Amino acid sequence: MYYAEIKNFDIANGPGIRVSLFVSGCPHACKGCFNEAAWNPSFGELFTEEVEERILQALDKKEIQGLTLLGGEPLVPENLHALLPLLRKMKERLPKKDLWCFSGYRYEELMQREGKEKEEILELFSRLSVLVDGKFHLEEKDLRLLFRGSRNQRLISIAKTLESGKICLYAE
Repeated sequence: MYYAEIKNFDIANGPGIRVSLFVSGCPHACKGCFNEAAWNPSFGELFTEEVEERILQALDKKEIQGLTLLGGEPLVPENLHALLPLLRKMKERLPKKDLWCFSGYRYEELMQREGKEKEEILELFSRLSVLVDGKFHLEEKDLRLLFRGSRNQRLISIAKTLESGKICLYAE
């Protein structure tokens, strides 16, 4: 997996001060995307164990609330597979940090995956606080929205959703 950028002090992609990892590779190609360069799965730098460690060290600061995954598309199977070792280490070493993920996939689509892909989605969801789901729609762009770019996108509280069996939105 490649990544486009790491922001060590991000305040735009989730609550509090966050570390944000922008992965490369996105099949959605949303019109008006703010990060079109990251559509290419080979854009940026190779994601290595050394990069994982840099992210974990950046997260291990008192003022950092958590990690945000975005892109590109973190939940294409190849990217998710590459991200899980980082998320396992994060849960072990920094259990109080939260995790947000932005995806062009809808929650319902992700839950329809099968086999190993479904297992990996469920593993991610076991660690995930909020999923911001849905493709960016330029015609629904709204700069007043918190933590998302277009009105069709949802902020889903994953633990509550899994527990109740129905979509529960994050209370802003």
